[in-house]
Amino acid sequence: MLTVQPFTFNPLQENTYVVYNEKKDCCIIDPGCYFTAEESALSLFIEQNHLKPLFLLNTHCHLDHIFGNAFVHKTFGLVLHLHALEEQVLAFGALSGEKWNLPFEQYEGPLSFINEHSQITLGNEILTVLFTPGHSPGSVSFYSSANNFIISGDALFQGSIGRTDLPGGSFEVLAQSIRERLYTLPDQTVVHSGHGRATTIGEEKKHNPYVRSL
Repeated sequence: MLTVQPFTFNPLQENTYVVYNEKKDCCIIDPGCYFTAEESALSLFIEQNHLKPLFLLNTHCHLDHIFGNAFVHKTFGLVLHLHALEEQVLAFGALSGEKWNLPFEQYEGPLSFINEHSQITLGNEILTVLFTPGHSPGSVSFYSSANNFIISGDALFQGSIGRTDLPGGSFEVLAQSIRERLYTLPDQTVVHSGHGRATTIGEEKKHNPYVRSL
């Protein structure tokens, strides 16, 4: 069984996730911790729950999702996993931080590329990578069929979708990703988004005003 622990970090109110199994293996997804207190909250949760971090994962590399990459790398010795199409987005992170007046330490460690259908393994549990571009060119989501949830980054929100007016974004591509890769999941699948509260695939298929189920 996998447990999903959310944290809401940084001025952009981004959702960071720690996903862990019963053996205390865990992965850290989209560490958005910007302030020292947020870094402490993340590391304290891991320490107090005796978790062993195995993976550092990015759904995509917009700055609010990568503020804490360097911290997690230095603290736990983890290599960053991301889609190859996000490498350029990651490289733009420091400049983007300056433009938003949110300077941060950029991740400079090695990269491990993941693709559609790649698998992140925590003991006997598997997170399957789904390629869900449109908000960002290499956006991915992490799906657990056995535990009935998906971590969608900024692809799909409760009642909304990720913005598509940033470089590499496309509404048509995002809508296709949602219809073909997310709305095809079981209706009861819980969606843990990059911002806001959790929702379900069924709820969004019926009520999301931006992308309806065909």
